[in-house]
Amino acid sequence: MGVLYLLSLLLGIGCMLLLDHRFRLFFWRDAKAAAIVTAVGVLFLLFWDLAGIGLGIFLRGEGTIATGLLIAPELPIEEPVFLLFLVLCTMVLYTGSRRLLDRIPSTRSGKQRERVNV
Repeated sequence: MGVLYLLSLLLGIGCMLLLDHRFRLFFWRDAKAAAIVTAVGVLFLLFWDLAGIGLGIFLRGEGTIATGLLIAPELPIEEPVFLLFLVLCTMVLYTGSRRLLDRIPSTRSGKQRERVNV
């Protein structure tokens, strides 16, 4: 039971990657750029967490579904995995939304409309 949260996060990451693969939204569109964006996003959010922990703002909650393993004081092992899921989910939603919005004729710029009409 102590790994349920971690397993759920890994399952969510797997589902996001399958969705990404199906529609070629993020990693399967440009793997190098996606890896850089993901690394920068996770490191930024991890730094944000560590700053909050250092200031006494963020505290680790006790839960029976968490492993209880810490990689730093008040920083459970699930946190970097959650941050990875968060960045991946955000980028898949963003790139998917952009693709959908680009299909709507009224959101295209004048030059894009001219190219479509030629």
